[in-house]
Amino acid sequence: MSLAKEFKEFIMRGNVIDLAVGMVIGTAFSGIVKSLVDDVIMPPIGILIGGVDFSNLFITLKEGTTPAPYASVAAAQEVGAVTMNIGLFINTLISFVIVAAAIFIVIKLINKMKREQPVVEEAPAEPSEEILLLREIRDSLNK
Repeated sequence: MSLAKEFKEFIMRGNVIDLAVGMVIGTAFSGIVKSLVDDVIMPPIGILIGGVDFSNLFITLKEGTTPAPYASVAAAQEVGAVTMNIGLFINTLISFVIVAAAIFIVIKLINKMKREQPVVEEAPAEPSEEILLLREIRDSLNK
């Protein structure tokens, strides 16, 4: 079997296609979650804890060409400062928790739907005419 044919068979499997669709949807979903965290969740949390903007919460480890303090992470990195971006990490952590919770809920719903499907037991099939004839012969021989 040629390598190209094997590759085509591998790609055409249903689970590979499903995985590709899942990756595309997951990528789009991560953009939505990032916007939810950065634009909706973090601003009120920042206000509640005293007006802290988490996206610019950082520690300067090494100053750049201009001495600290820096107004933002971007300003610090622009002058070559080395920073530990704690706020960006917190945003990413919250994004992860939201994605994990969403996946948990989806899996839980799928498992619930699987359990709720009624189990239909098939009635035993009627024996064929040959089997019925053999049974009659057996019964008449026993008499």
